[in-house]
Order: sequence, then structure tokens, then C-alpha cells
Amino acid sequence: MKHLLALLLAMFVAAAPSAAQDPFVGPPAPNAPAVTPAPASNGPAPGFNLSFTAGDDRQSLGSAIEIMLLMTVLAMAPAIVMTMTSFTRIVVVLSFLKRAMSMQDLPPTLVTTGFAVFMTIFIMKPVVSDIYDQAYQPYVDHQIEWREAAERATLRMNQFMLAQTREDDVALILELSRTPRPQTALETPFHITVPAFVLSEVKTAFQMGFVLFLPFVVIDLVISSILVSMGMFTLPPIVVSTPLKLLLFILVGGWDLVVASLAQSFAN
Repeated sequence: MKHLLALLLAMFVAAAPSAAQDPFVGPPAPNAPAVTPAPASNGPAPGFNLSFTAGDDRQSLGSAIEIMLLMTVLAMAPAIVMTMTSFTRIVVVLSFLKRAMSMQDLPPTLVTTGFAVFMTIFIMKPVVSDIYDQAYQPYVDHQIEWREAAERATLRMNQFMLAQTREDDVALILELSRTPRPQTALETPFHITVPAFVLSEVKTAFQMGFVLFLPFVVIDLVISSILVSMGMFTLPPIVVSTPLKLLLFILVGGWDLVVASLAQSFAN
């Protein structure tokens, strides 16, 4: 977010019109009457604010820039949710669970995705609350500048992602990008933390999926052996094993175990 704000501000500053460099103003025509310039207005244009400093010399963003940044963040919201929150781990584990139970279409994909979204909101609530209290609210109350607010929000997100990321994954991304190793974990650059976090999340999700698969694979093997020993070669084992796996999952409280394991696997 810090880099995005700096980039957008640089674009607005570079695009600001300048009277000295206006390409549409040519040299004055010969024998043209002199034109007295109008006195410059000391106040801003009403209804449109592109200022970067407030009246108390505190750096702030104009209303138009804030709206533009809000629209940019909304456009990038899906990418942010999938790469910087707990959504990836949750949706991958639920996909593994459906495949292990031999029910790829149940629950429907929309249901599992919606459940993953609300589980993500539940898990990310402490992080969002900290960003709101430490960065957004002080900026709105004119206590800190926008740069400091962006740094606080970035630091809190960095702290959350690094808590879930393996050191080996961070070291790998640092090596690939040829970035010097930081002195402390919180000093890891944001562009290093995000790919390392996604890589670590996929690894963790696959490990949890493997653990989920084991009991269901055992049931499939047992049912297949029984059917072969009875000479029922034409009966697909999945027809018998799927109800048994579903019954086992219900008896042990499978959904409660999966949801609890996913929620407890994140350390904020």
C-alpha cells in the first residue's frame, strides 16, 4: 500500500499543469495589444481539492485523490484477499476435503467459497481492527500524516503475514530477488513478504489436506478389498465407500474439527 500511494501521488504531481510549460500557448502575435493578467486567487477552487498539505502544514491527501485511491483498492480487493489474507489456506483445505470424501460437487463451490470468505473475515478481524485504530482513525483525526498511516498499516499486515510464513520461504524469495537479508523479521520488505506468505500458505494447506485424506483413503482400501474378495468386480468401490465416509465424518464431528483446526492454525 505504501508503494501504491507513492506511485499514485507521483503520477498526480507529474500530471499537474504548468503555465510555463503549456504547449498550447504560443508566442505573442506582433502588434498585439498587451493583456493585463488577472490577479491570482489566493484560495483553492471551490468544490474540488487536490491539495497535499492541510492548513496546519500537515501532509494529507485531497478528497479527489482519496476517492481515486479507494476505487483502486476496491479494484484490487480480490487480489488482496487471495494473496494477503487467510483465504487461500481455507479454500484449498475445503477443496481437499471435498475431494477426499469423493463429493466434488457437494457442498457447491459457491457455498464453500462464501464460507471461506466469512471465515477469512472472522480470522482477519483483529488485524483489520488494529489497522483501523492505529492507522486510519489517527489519520482521519488529523493526528498523523498519510505516509505514517500507510507505514503503520503496512507494518501490521507484514506482522500478520510473517507470523504464518516459514523462514525458508522468506529466505528463498530473498535469494531469488537478490535482496539483502534484513536485520529483523519485521524489516522484511513488503514485496518479499507477500510471495513468501502465499508460498507458505499453499504448503500448509497441502499438509492439512494430506492429513484429511489419510482416513478416507483407508476406508477406500478396505471397501475395495472387501468387494474384490466377494467377487463384486463390477460394483465401483466409491458407491459403497462414499456413504461410509460421510457417516464417519458426521459421527466424529468433522466440520467442527476442520473449522477449529483452520481457525487455530492462524496466529495473529
